[in-house]
Amino acid sequence: MHRWVRIFGDQYLGFWILGILLFAVQEIPYLLMPLLRLETNPIMNMTETSPILDACEKLFGSLCIALMIFVVQKDATLFSASGGKEKLLFVLVVVVLAANFFGWALYFAGHQSIFVMMLFIVAMPPLYYITIGLWRKNILLTADGVIFLAIHFSHVLRNLTS
Repeated sequence: MHRWVRIFGDQYLGFWILGILLFAVQEIPYLLMPLLRLETNPIMNMTETSPILDACEKLFGSLCIALMIFVVQKDATLFSASGGKEKLLFVLVVVVLAANFFGWALYFAGHQSIFVMMLFIVAMPPLYYITIGLWRKNILLTADGVIFLAIHFSHVLRNLTS
């Protein structure tokens, strides 16, 4: 864990190497997808309906990753899940990631309803970043994750239903 420059309050520009690992773990389904022979793949074959929403989605999603890796809380350690609230938030991170993986398993098995895609595949990644932000007391990540959730959800829903 490195802290370089104070941004505001207890938030510092720094480097959290586990952020890279947490990002990579969330990307596992995309790494597996080319190995599977899916009959249909609506997530990867959506028609783009809004270049503005697409750009905003990419901006706020990328910002989530950057904020997770490069913004650290003053008293943060490399890894900590001690105490009631911190432990609960870490468990919530794991539950959200597991729900995302469950959704991908359904999707890969051919259960590709809008409900499954929107709940498990679209909503869970932003919720993952929000819960990581809450767990790590990363205010910027939490706030960006909320914005990313709204944009990502509305953009994908619009693309899937057009």
